[in-house]
Amino acid sequence: MSKRIVAVNAGPRIGWNTDTLIDEAIKGAESAGAEVEKFDLFKLERYTGCISCFGCKREKNKGHCICRDGLTPVLNAIREADGLIIGSPNYLGEMTASFRALYERLIFQNLTYNAETPCCNQNVLPVLLIMTSNSPDYGYQALLNNYQQTMSRFVGPTEVFVSGETLQLKDYSGTDWEWSIFDPEAKRIRHETIFPQECQKAYELGEALINKAKED
Repeated sequence: MSKRIVAVNAGPRIGWNTDTLIDEAIKGAESAGAEVEKFDLFKLERYTGCISCFGCKREKNKGHCICRDGLTPVLNAIREADGLIIGSPNYLGEMTASFRALYERLIFQNLTYNAETPCCNQNVLPVLLIMTSNSPDYGYQALLNNYQQTMSRFVGPTEVFVSGETLQLKDYSGTDWEWSIFDPEAKRIRHETIFPQECQKAYELGEALINKAKED
């Protein structure tokens, strides 16, 4: 029986850096025989982050967010999946608000407030977390360590992959842009030389995710 993978794009720009790396990871997972269901968070019906209703803390709802909105199908799919690929660009030193909304709902539903059994997740699954940034890929270690540790504890063993210095525009020379802090030529060269290598790495990580799922 093939493994089921859920892929989530928490960025708004279809076909750009985050989405491209997620798609490469999907290809890697599919090459290993997985079936993949992909969600684009910016295309979903209206949703919010955790509303602190504490419904998931009731015994009958353990591990289930009871809030019903655009994220419900995503949470349901992850609950039944064998692996998770999730990616977000970095906005102002953080993941997108859409990522945070899903993250809050995904983690909090599995947090019990019980010292003996702090996590009630019944479906531990491997996670590939991808982050892209238009700035260098260093300087985010504390942020990424926090996400990695929390997701590993409440979702499953999490691997982080970062792509920095990404290309934001095909042409930086437009009269509307006065982005003097960037070197457009350096970004173009990096996109043509380094980014393909990162795509290959994402492919390999997606493939490896299936092997981890098989081990489980």
